[in-house]
Amino acid sequence: MKIRQRTLFIMILTLLLCGVGGYFLNQVITGIGNSIVMSTKGIYDLSSKDLINKNEIACSNAACEGSYNGPEFINGLDIAHQFSNKMSGKVGDQLKIMFDEGYYSKVDFSKIVMTTEGMGSGHVIFKLKIPFMRVVKKCDSYTSFDHVGGWNHQPALHKRKSELQSLLLPDEKLNISSLKTTTEGLQEYWIQWKNKDKQLACINK
Repeated sequence: MKIRQRTLFIMILTLLLCGVGGYFLNQVITGIGNSIVMSTKGIYDLSSKDLINKNEIACSNAACEGSYNGPEFINGLDIAHQFSNKMSGKVGDQLKIMFDEGYYSKVDFSKIVMTTEGMGSGHVIFKLKIPFMRVVKKCDSYTSFDHVGGWNHQPALHKRKSELQSLLLPDEKLNISSLKTTTEGLQEYWIQWKNKDKQLACINK
């Protein structure tokens, strides 16, 4: 009788220990899983949303300059090259600010500095400096700016010219740089023109 009671007691104790142990084991596994999910989500959010925004561009009446330091591609998207888009927007904004202040200017294509250290390795330091030059007449200045380029392939310049035609004043032409390249193979054409809203008075001048 005593042997049966002892055996029953051991069986009950074993079941209890297994139940409690299983519960705690499940909690530990769940916690680790959640941590991994949260960590992965944080990395994805930083990569897709913040990488370009955290790389600042500083503009003055002399130039706009800045750099992108990060991966070239994320999920197949050309993240690094998006820095050229951001720079183009900042340059266009600065040209408009200077025009409004009577500091008539345009981009000095000959002095553009463009480097892409590490390109091809998966991680690139992309530096850009877009300098300005002063002009005397307001209608010799430019107030819009863009680019067309690519990594290791000829930029689709003809297509971009067609896309920008509707933004031009009557009888105006795009002012386009010579092809700019880096040692690692980035190719860019930089483009400026008179903004319709800012320089409407410059029609046929």
